[in-house]
Amino acid sequence: MPVLAALLAGLVFGIGLIVSGMADPAKVLGFLDLAGPWDPSLALVMAGAIAVGVVAFAIAARSRRTLLGLDFNLPAARHIDRRLVGGSLLFGIGWGLAGFCPGPALVALGMGELKAVVFVAAMLAGMGLFELLQRKG
Repeated sequence: MPVLAALLAGLVFGIGLIVSGMADPAKVLGFLDLAGPWDPSLALVMAGAIAVGVVAFAIAARSRRTLLGLDFNLPAARHIDRRLVGGSLLFGIGWGLAGFCPGPALVALGMGELKAVVFVAAMLAGMGLFELLQRKG
């Protein structure tokens, strides 16, 4: 059942990205390019996601189990450190250069976008490099 729920949530997320246009890097770059013709639609999508997230996290904070009856723990860390800032900077730079973040990149990959193939390959390489560095340190 958890796998089916994850599949359904992923499908809803992917469809939402396609319908909102957020799987198109040009749409995202239109938001990030303040010097050109600015497209505020990503801000509206983000505001909607934040509103849903605030409600979901408020409900989750009062529970120790998911709706499927599985255990879960919310992150306890609440501090901002060098690793968080560095990771955020890398994420933002990659997002600004490519117009993709991981979710939309996977959707675009499924749509056969060549740029998404390159992005996902680079993302997986970066994740692998991170794992190697974590094991050494």
